Amino acid sequence: MVADNQERYSLYILHSESADRYYVGISSDPERRRHFHNTIEKGFTSRYRPWSQVFVKEYPSKADAHAAETKVKSWKSRKMIERLIAGDLTI
Repeated sequence: MVADNQERYSLYILHSESADRYYVGISSDPERRRHFHNTIEKGFTSRYRPWSQVFVKEYPSKADAHAAETKVKSWKSRKMIERLIAGDLTI
């Protein structure tokens, strides 16, 4: 059970239509992070703007969200990410 004051975190996946690439991350506010990637970020994601959010799954803790992120990134598979987005796969 999550304490009322504990912030929930989400695994999110962004897609760049211009580059046809995916970005996987975690955040307590995925919409705010998407906005950051599209406007402020100067690193990897700035090269492939605009980003759209294609997947979000909330977890009860940052540790749980981080574990899910690590699992998705370990796949190193576009096909697996697309299956997750489509709902054919769960984590």
